[in-house]
Amino acid sequence: MSNMKVKCLLSVFLAAVLAVTAVLPGAGAKAAENDPVGVNAKGAILVEASTGKILYGKNADELLPIASMAKIMTEYLVLEAVNEGKIKWDQTYTPSDYVYRISQNRSLSNVPLRKDGTYNVKELFEAMSIYSANGAAIGLAEIVAGSESNFVKLMNEKAKDLGLKNYEFVNSTGLDNGDLIGQHPEGTSADAENKMSARDMALLSQKLINEYPEVLETASIPRKTFREGTDDAIKMDNWNWMLEGLLFETEGVDGLKTGSTKSAGSSFTATAERNDMRVITVVLNAQGSDGLHTPRFKETKKMIDYAYNNFKMEEVYPENYQIKDKSNLSVVKGKEKEVAVATNEPLSLVVKNGEKNAYKPSYVFDEKKVNADNEVQAPVKKGEKIGSMTVQYSGEGQDLGFLEEKSEASVDLVTKSSVEKANWFVLSMRGIGGFFAGLWGTVTDTVTGWF
Repeated sequence: MSNMKVKCLLSVFLAAVLAVTAVLPGAGAKAAENDPVGVNAKGAILVEASTGKILYGKNADELLPIASMAKIMTEYLVLEAVNEGKIKWDQTYTPSDYVYRISQNRSLSNVPLRKDGTYNVKELFEAMSIYSANGAAIGLAEIVAGSESNFVKLMNEKAKDLGLKNYEFVNSTGLDNGDLIGQHPEGTSADAENKMSARDMALLSQKLINEYPEVLETASIPRKTFREGTDDAIKMDNWNWMLEGLLFETEGVDGLKTGSTKSAGSSFTATAERNDMRVITVVLNAQGSDGLHTPRFKETKKMIDYAYNNFKMEEVYPENYQIKDKSNLSVVKGKEKEVAVATNEPLSLVVKNGEKNAYKPSYVFDEKKVNADNEVQAPVKKGEKIGSMTVQYSGEGQDLGFLEEKSEASVDLVTKSSVEKANWFVLSMRGIGGFFAGLWGTVTDTVTGWF
């Protein structure tokens, strides 16, 4: 057989195999199960914000460039400093030469600042959060830490404190260090850039929103004028085009921060709230053929739609719930011999549609208060926490866990009544009763053996 005929037959065979594979039942279903959202990005994650429960992830732990999303850490540190009274919103600042020069570069996102101008913390924060103004971000870094170099140290220290694992902060803006006119922070290289994993970006955003929810008051502003009514007035359109009234308006979206550089591509950390459930999404380097900015919003919408079409917050177990036959503890040296325990609040978590009953409860007792025989020592106070009730997923889907490794869905387990310590007389009588009970048992066993 000629080589030409062999090639022809091989081509026909391969085509047939591909055709059969394409229509095999379950082939597409398996792919959909492994990636139910199909986000087209180098890294992505979707989480429920109050618990950190992961609902979807793609390459979520790879360290990737984040561009201006580094400003989320800058926002955190500024809000922390305000909250702790270290700086004030109306505190004024005159730009350093470095900040002035960066702010004048309109090829970067900026509101130009006057070299001899005076600006307060609030307006710089708004310029950074709404318009991603880089000069304003560096100015805030100088206000908080004295210099951007010191601020970068704070960024990395805070990342460690918050439990982040895959991160590298090199400046306060998210710009490539090469854009910083040779004044990049000490200890960083001229070609360095900020990097994080999608998981850590979601965790940082969760901490920011939960600890400083006021950030959303600024992040949700679609448009604002910087220095309105002055010669320096500049219209600031929020780069988050999913906000109300903007190009990709999406229900419930009220934050958080976009990012784009040559290496970071089209990136975005979003948050939305509907039906008493808040989600956080991250896309790193979203892919698409429709420009730099559009892909991140299209891929983010996929995750937001997936979340609200398939999940909701549910009360899985009510307050005062007790696991049958496991909710009475023996009390050592107490007036009562047992004490009941129950949950002190409802256990709620984000649940996939139809899977409310797929979570099985179990108790985890505090080893310092409850021994291996499930005994507690008197006295016992009513409402005393003696452990927690957790749940384990037993459904057919894949449990992706939580943002933080040690996290789990749980509520406190408390005692339902108080038990005082028995006095010496009661304890003595119990001892005597126990002795005679044991003696009587011995006698009856012996007599029974006679017959």
